[in-house]
Amino acid sequence: MAEISCEDQRGVGHEVPLREAIQTWSQIGILSFGGPAAQIALMHRVVVEEKKWLSEQQYLNALSFCMLLPGPEAMQLATYVGWRLHGLKGGFAAGILFVLPGALVVLGLSMIYAAFGKLSIVEAIFFGIKAAVLVIVLQALLRIAKRALLMPEHWVIAGFSFVAIFFLALPFPLIVLAAALYGLLHKPLLPTGDAGTSMAIKVGLSETLRTIAVWMAIWITPLAAVIALLGRGHVISELGLFFSKLAVVTFGGAYAVLAYMGQDVVVRYGWLDAGQMMDGLGLAETTPGPLILVTEFVGYLAAYQHGGGSPWLAGLLGALVALWATFTPCFLWIFAGAPYIEWINTQPRLKGALTAITAAVVGVILNLTLWFALHVFFGKVEQISAGPLNLWSPVMATLDWRVVVLAASCGFLLLRRQWSIPWVLATASVLALGMRFAGI
Repeated sequence: MAEISCEDQRGVGHEVPLREAIQTWSQIGILSFGGPAAQIALMHRVVVEEKKWLSEQQYLNALSFCMLLPGPEAMQLATYVGWRLHGLKGGFAAGILFVLPGALVVLGLSMIYAAFGKLSIVEAIFFGIKAAVLVIVLQALLRIAKRALLMPEHWVIAGFSFVAIFFLALPFPLIVLAAALYGLLHKPLLPTGDAGTSMAIKVGLSETLRTIAVWMAIWITPLAAVIALLGRGHVISELGLFFSKLAVVTFGGAYAVLAYMGQDVVVRYGWLDAGQMMDGLGLAETTPGPLILVTEFVGYLAAYQHGGGSPWLAGLLGALVALWATFTPCFLWIFAGAPYIEWINTQPRLKGALTAITAAVVGVILNLTLWFALHVFFGKVEQISAGPLNLWSPVMATLDWRVVVLAASCGFLLLRRQWSIPWVLATASVLALGMRFAGI
């Protein structure tokens, strides 16, 4: 049984100047377009192939761990690599620089959208973006399913997960808990030969607990101050509570967050309508940084529309609260869990639980895909309940053939021609503008 110390895991940190690392993370943050898959590929090229800061296996171990954490896996992966190079200061710098460029862009676009979103040209652009986003989500579903559904049991878990959330409207945290328990008790969920070898790691329990306590305080104290100042019923306080809960339960990356967030924001809280939610996802898809920056858009627009007082000031505070509640926990997960990453990947039962959660997330994202499709293709969708069953039923007469044409075109370009996401979004916007000017 090998023993690896926390210092050993950081490996080559003393060989890489902090200034060089900061410059690299700044470049990655600016260039990280295209969603989680593209961002992870970009980091792999820089970190493993060009800089050789991590080996292939070290990168894959870290990626496996981050993909099974709640929250944005690409940002957490960057934070881990930064931690491995330069400890806490390196991890903090990497995480902040990965998010900051996109956060500034999304904030600016959110302010423009809130102020001018009703202009005909802007509406036409977002009409095209909605159709493209639907195909982008479908592509994400296919990619994640290919990676996560490796055994027949995984398909069963994904199927039960979809039925539970789409037809029974069961809470996402309950679905995650059920999948984790199943995976914990049935470790054969792992493909043969994937268990690894046993490994121990020297990290003091007191050090880990201290890290957790510090980052819990950093995360919760500002949000508690906002709630105390504005009251628990204020929309900004509700945003802080909602996104803090989201940060804990949304395993499976950005699209899992959207699956849990989308319907609650629209149906349960009524902060945004379905069209605005799709527009926000389109904005996040076209900007650098994690796709989960859509939470910033939601926070700004929800507070702008329901915060009272000065709308733009309320919107700024709502965006800041959403960002804080979404990304601060990521540092907690990584700084507390980073010393254990190599060890976790050698524990069959723990890895079995995490693998089951990933399979369940596929079913949740399928629910998101269908929910988005119904609200994009049809002008009116009714929710029908019969006992424990819940069903979204479209009014067939409200089918918008223009969206069908745009979505089919985007599907051909993205899935068949392998165009990049920014080009597909731009093409969809141009086609939608053409329809508007042609009077279609």
